[in-house]
Amino acid sequence: MAHEISSEAAGAQVYGEQLAGIDQAIRKTTYWVALLGMAILFVVGVAAGIHAKSIGSLHAFNATREVPWGILISTYVYLVVVADGVCLVSSIGHVFGRKDFVPLASRSVFLAVATLLGGFFVIFFDIENPFRMAIYNVISPNLTSAIWWMGTLYGALMFFMGVEFVFLLKGKHKLATAAGFLGVIAGVAALSNLGAVFGSLDGRDFWYGPFMPIFFIASAMMSGAAAIIFFTLLAYKLSNRKMEPAMKRALEVTAKVGILLIVTTLFFTLWKLIIGLTGGEAKTLALRSLLSGHYAVNFWILEITVGMVIPLVLLVLSKGRSLWLMAVAATLMMFGIFFMRYDMVIVGQTVPVQFQLGVSEYAGLISYAPSTHEILISLGGIGLAGLIFLAGEKIFKGHKSETH
Repeated sequence: MAHEISSEAAGAQVYGEQLAGIDQAIRKTTYWVALLGMAILFVVGVAAGIHAKSIGSLHAFNATREVPWGILISTYVYLVVVADGVCLVSSIGHVFGRKDFVPLASRSVFLAVATLLGGFFVIFFDIENPFRMAIYNVISPNLTSAIWWMGTLYGALMFFMGVEFVFLLKGKHKLATAAGFLGVIAGVAALSNLGAVFGSLDGRDFWYGPFMPIFFIASAMMSGAAAIIFFTLLAYKLSNRKMEPAMKRALEVTAKVGILLIVTTLFFTLWKLIIGLTGGEAKTLALRSLLSGHYAVNFWILEITVGMVIPLVLLVLSKGRSLWLMAVAATLMMFGIFFMRYDMVIVGQTVPVQFQLGVSEYAGLISYAPSTHEILISLGGIGLAGLIFLAGEKIFKGHKSETH
């Protein structure tokens, strides 16, 4: 009888090992499929960008004189703001000493670098001559230009994040903290300046005012919390690693921070609408297109409901402990926030600059729809960010040092 029981136990053990082996093989396959998918998006984006350069942006892009900033700008904003938000949220641990956040450090810094590079990829193909821009940014700086400061500050953020990651790899935590602190300064300055790029344009009533720099900082940290949760859970899912208690605690506090930031962003959004609807005719016209016009689905369904309300409910229900609910919430946020950036950029240009002058040719809203080239380049930037992140998980062995 004892012999039969031991034989059954041994059979069950062998069966369990076989299932574990199959599961591991599936996860490895999933990782390489995901890596290949990101690589394909990147290559297609490069091809679309090169072809756009060869035929000219006037033919390849649907951006016009009236709507000069299209989906390439909104995707650039989406990616660099996510990177900045990841930098700021993760800095709570290794820069400002909150130990619960420390396990996020290495992966988050690398993620920030990856998404910054994705944003730079998109803006590279949007600018007519990016090499000339880079050269003259150095040899002929315009200190009164918000766009000059944008390029300079995001370049500085990229540098400090790269240095910080190298120091983290080498275990030089004091130097990593110093580089991270400089990165936080550059990140906050870059975010507020990016908001000023829009907020200082008095010809665009939808954007104009001191609200934009503050809103960018709050919504960026919300984006960063979502990205940290999403990519951390993705990394553990693909590697089949058991999550350490310290990492679970880090995600729990990140989820709580995410709840606060969603509420803050919703609060800002509400007041933006209230104050905007009491403004001039041009601003009111733009807001109505967002609330009940052409962009209403984007705003109410994708931006508000999918991007913030449902994730808020899921994060509250998760209590920071249900990884499945947190994963769904973060995924919805990453998707919805993309449309938040798109709506902000495009709707701000739908009211013609000449509208208040009474020019009959510009009496109504201007329409815009991205071209195939623009969509493919945008996907290429997202693909590059995903490709770098996934490759980093393999190269740096899942950033295992971050849990120590």
